[in-house]
Amino acid sequence: MAAGFPSPADDYVEVGIDLNEQLIRHPSSTFFLRVSGDSMTGAGIHNGDLLVVDRSLEPRPGRVVVAVLDGAFTLKRLMRNAGNLVLEAANPAYPPLKLQGCEEVQIWGVAVHVIHPL
Repeated sequence: MAAGFPSPADDYVEVGIDLNEQLIRHPSSTFFLRVSGDSMTGAGIHNGDLLVVDRSLEPRPGRVVVAVLDGAFTLKRLMRNAGNLVLEAANPAYPPLKLQGCEEVQIWGVAVHVIHPL
């Protein structure tokens, strides 16, 4: 006689989960990026995490974006402050980066998922 309850996972043994199908909506414009640094820890993005970044999405205020600012990559939340676009960290140790006045600014894509170990 068996004791205990059947595992809910037993219903899904035959069904696999395709992470590409779940996490990537636009395969031809999506890439993965490894995070380096702690400027976005307040948004749940930590050093060493893997980001899924979609280049086809519009970089609107409120979205976390990958940007190239004066030749250096950065990951920040795009925000509007007093009518100007700024890149804001999710860590109070980092000041906002004003886009106005930067010689070269490129938004490479919008972060859509973060993958990190528990």
